[in-house]
Amino acid sequence: MDDPVLLTGASGHVGTAILGDLSDDYEWRCLDREPPTDPDDYPGEFVVADVTDEEAIREAVEGCGAVVHLAGDPRKTAPWDSVLSNNIDGTYNVLSAAVEAGVGKVAFASSNHAVGAYETEERTPHMYRTDHEFRLDGSELPRPGNLYGVSKASGELLGRYYYDEHDLSFVAVRIGNLTRGQPPEDYERGQAMWLSYRDCAHLFDRCLQADYGYEIVYGISDNDRKYYSIERAREVLGYDPQDNSAEWAE
Repeated sequence: MDDPVLLTGASGHVGTAILGDLSDDYEWRCLDREPPTDPDDYPGEFVVADVTDEEAIREAVEGCGAVVHLAGDPRKTAPWDSVLSNNIDGTYNVLSAAVEAGVGKVAFASSNHAVGAYETEERTPHMYRTDHEFRLDGSELPRPGNLYGVSKASGELLGRYYYDEHDLSFVAVRIGNLTRGQPPEDYERGQAMWLSYRDCAHLFDRCLQADYGYEIVYGISDNDRKYYSIERAREVLGYDPQDNSAEWAE
C-alpha cells in the first residue's frame, strides 16, 4: 500500500501493539487527541486531533489509502454522553470523511463487549473451557453487555451502511483480551479471549492487505480455550495467529 494509513487512537493499547510490529511496514499518519510525550516513538506524521472534530478528521483522512480506527472512550463503564460523542459520533465522522476522501478500506476496532450478553449464567464458566462447543462466529446479532458495547455495535452498523451505500470496504474486529506478555493464569475468561500483541499486529496487517467487502471477525489468538471462532478471519483475511494462551498455562 503506497498511500498513508491513518491510525486513530494511535497512543492507545491496540495502537501500541500495531505499531510495535508494523511501524516500518506502512507510511503511517498517527492521530490522537493528546500530543505524544516523545514524537520519535511514532513513525511518520503525528496529528493531534479529536475524532469529534469533523473538520480536523476530514483533513487527517485526506490522501490516505486506508484507515485503522481505534479512537474512542475505551471504558466499559463509560457513560452514555461519552460513548455517544466519542465512539458513535466519532466513528461517523471517520467513516464519512473516509468516503469523501476516496479511502479504500477501514478496519474498525470493535470489542467483545458488543456481544458480552451472550455470556449468560447458564453458559458460564463452562463456555470458557476446552470441552465446550459454543462459538460466536460474527454472523450473530450484537448483544451488548454495557453502553460501551452498544457504541461498538453501532460502529459495526455504521460500517454496514457505508459499505452498502458507498462501497467502502469495512472490517470490524471484535477484540478480545489484549495483553502485553502472558495471559492471566487464573482467569478462564481472559485465557479464552486472549489476544497477544504479536497476533493483534498481524491481524490488523491482514485487515490492510486482504480484499473484502463487509466483515465482522473476532480478534483472539489461537487459544485452546475459546468461545469465539477465528475461522472467518482465517478464511477472508488470511489470519494466521501464532500464540495460544494454553502455552502459558503449561
